[in-house]
Amino acid sequence: MTLNFHGIAPLTHLGVIRAEGDDAVKFLHGQLTHDFALLGMDHARLTAFLSAKGRMQASFIGFKRSPTEVWLVCSRDLLAPTLKRLSMFVMRAKCKLSDATADTQVFGLAGSTIETIAGGAQPTWSKSEFCHATVVHLPPAAGQPRALWVAPLDEPAPAGPALDPALWAWGEVQSGVATLSAPLVEAFVPQMLNYESVDGVSFKKGCYPGQEVVARSQFRGAIKRRAYLAHTAAELAVGADIFSPTDPEQACGTVVQTAPAPTGGWDAIVSLQITAAEQGTLHGGAPDGPLLTLGALPYPLRDDI
Repeated sequence: MTLNFHGIAPLTHLGVIRAEGDDAVKFLHGQLTHDFALLGMDHARLTAFLSAKGRMQASFIGFKRSPTEVWLVCSRDLLAPTLKRLSMFVMRAKCKLSDATADTQVFGLAGSTIETIAGGAQPTWSKSEFCHATVVHLPPAAGQPRALWVAPLDEPAPAGPALDPALWAWGEVQSGVATLSAPLVEAFVPQMLNYESVDGVSFKKGCYPGQEVVARSQFRGAIKRRAYLAHTAAELAVGADIFSPTDPEQACGTVVQTAPAPTGGWDAIVSLQITAAEQGTLHGGAPDGPLLTLGALPYPLRDDI
């Protein structure tokens, strides 16, 4: 089967939080896992918002629209509670947080359309401006470059061949970079989704909620779970448990993100106990559920933080 992973997909499952004001960058720097103080106008950040216990409450792709305005793209089903919780910490900071979803549009670009719309592929997390639109270059998938196109609602939408949103979702899984959604709130520390290996965590910045837990997990060898790619014949729900025959009474992992595979069955990002992943046989949803086959990640796990 020849896979035509080229085109433009509307990403209606994503929303946008706008942070604006003289202290917007400083505020976000103190709340999220990545360094926003050193973020330039030509890059974006993968980042997460954590609880005090280091558990992920949301993940974002964040970028500056100006020196005093930052947009955070996240799963729409998490936007309202995340905005409410973030707003609790603004206090006297000169920063206004708002839901900008109704005023913005988000598209995914894949393959050759990036050449025509953005002049070609760039390194992952690079960012460019085209009139009033922002293009963020994402990790590739299926051997093709990908990018996020975000703009105000009155900006003309990008022109080009349509890409099935289901195929875009499959590319998201194949990239190995998970987007947190509502069923998974507070289920993971960032390393359980490999965020330290895909540039989603800075270990050189100052404090943020959950920072001590993240650092301790990293530097004291406390990481017991990792994200993996998996394939199965049957659909599995996000948040479903994964089981190993060695201990059928206790789940050894969680389904994080899924999409139908173009050649049949379903592909997924799963977070697993490392020991269970090494043992091999895994079942989704129940101890006797569909068999999962693990595949290779498209990036190495970093040990040089």
